[in-house]
Amino acid sequence: MDIIKSIEHEQLKNKIPELKVGNTVRVHVRIKEGNKERIQVFEGIIIKVQGGGLNQTFTVRKTSYGVGVEKTFLVHSPLVEKVELVRVGKARRAKLYYLRDRVGKAAKTKEQVGARIEDREIVVKEDLTEEPISEEATTSVESAPEENSAVETENVAVQETVDTVKEEAVETVKESDKEEKVEEAK
Repeated sequence: MDIIKSIEHEQLKNKIPELKVGNTVRVHVRIKEGNKERIQVFEGIIIKVQGGGLNQTFTVRKTSYGVGVEKTFLVHSPLVEKVELVRVGKARRAKLYYLRDRVGKAAKTKEQVGARIEDREIVVKEDLTEEPISEEATTSVESAPEENSAVETENVAVQETVDTVKEEAVETVKESDKEEKVEEAK
């Protein structure tokens, strides 16, 4: 079972776009025709997002020359170059199948008022950057463990600093509230 997970983990993209039902998106898909390769853009409304992990898919619907067209894309597919957010839609359901029966402007979702159009990405797996090891480190056995321990402590230190900043902010707010209450009581 670990073998399957490790193989799937290799196939995952590092960053995937944040996909929400009701949003209008432009999907850039790589298409092969014979020996040539090109990128085709498919713009429409996301009507469903399903699955998880390597098998996560999303379906985009658009009307082309009066005919409804739906395409389902794998999120982690190498053929999907990028997904651009065009419009943030307001949806109260997980699947917008009712849009299939609508025609014209009624086939759109309402735009969320004041929503920022940001292409947010979710980090699925971190990039592992290996530093080149010098020749001296490979010849001496003692220096290699020191480098590994230094890398581990750097990661821990980063996590600790983030946590401390959050705690300090909470504590200062609490102290200022106490001082205000004491002044009001006097």
